[in-house]
Amino acid sequence: MTADKPMVAAGLIIATMFLLGFFDNLVRQIAPDVGLWQFHLFRSLIALPFLVGISAMGWVNMRAIRKWAVMLRGGLAAFAILIYFGCLGFLPVGQVAAGLFTAPIWVMLISAIFLGKPIGMTRMAAALIGFAGVLIVLNPFEDGLSLIALVPIAAGVIYAIGSIATRQWCEGESAAAMLFFFFLWLGLFGLIGSLILNLAVSAEDGTDPGYLLRGFVWPTAWSWLLIAAQAFGSLLAVGLLFRAYQLADAAQVSVYEYSMLPFAAVWSLLLYGEPIRFNAIIGMALIVVSGVVISIRSRQG
Repeated sequence: MTADKPMVAAGLIIATMFLLGFFDNLVRQIAPDVGLWQFHLFRSLIALPFLVGISAMGWVNMRAIRKWAVMLRGGLAAFAILIYFGCLGFLPVGQVAAGLFTAPIWVMLISAIFLGKPIGMTRMAAALIGFAGVLIVLNPFEDGLSLIALVPIAAGVIYAIGSIATRQWCEGESAAAMLFFFFLWLGLFGLIGSLILNLAVSAEDGTDPGYLLRGFVWPTAWSWLLIAAQAFGSLLAVGLLFRAYQLADAAQVSVYEYSMLPFAAVWSLLLYGEPIRFNAIIGMALIVVSGVVISIRSRQG
């Protein structure tokens, strides 16, 4: 039985968010050269053999108890992250992460509507505060109504559905099995998207269709290095996250995942000189407060 070590778990989660804030910012350097779909295909082709290899050595267990449930959960999580990384091509990581971190709000609302779980006034107020924080960070009205700025929220909705699927159907499944199917789905999405775009988008005029619509290209050496760094960095970060949740109750330490928001903003400042706006700081603070309240109240029942 693993000892309960909430402080160690908190440290691992904060380290994970620090790493993700850095590695996710690298996508902005990959985007001018490699498309979204090919990026996920190549990243999966690096990550999956590594997972299979460490499983063959007995370091992790990738066998799924309920394969259909793990596959469904992996597909939902992969679709959410596909949207997340798609947004990284044209929005700062802090803004995109703010949309993804609406997931706890959607988990609460979807659980209430479809599973009959009570919400209560405190959590409803926290949800409204958190959503207000997301709108402040995304600022969709900055240049008139920009629906594109609201797309990261879709990632939060789908990620929330995946989280509910994990709780309802994937109890007892190994983290490695869920991670394997997650990268498998991302690879499949990437392959299908790249093939369709190669057939549908003509580049005969020599114009670049851009990050979202680019099919197969041969990456530069720098892009290969960044894709490999992103793949192994993601595996390391997710491994640390899984280990953290083995060391402490998720309700105790999940709130530390919100450290991703300031880390992403700081990495954007350091790597690209992108200033951290005051309204973004206020919005992030509201999102964190909302997540903490929802987490505490959910634990109390």
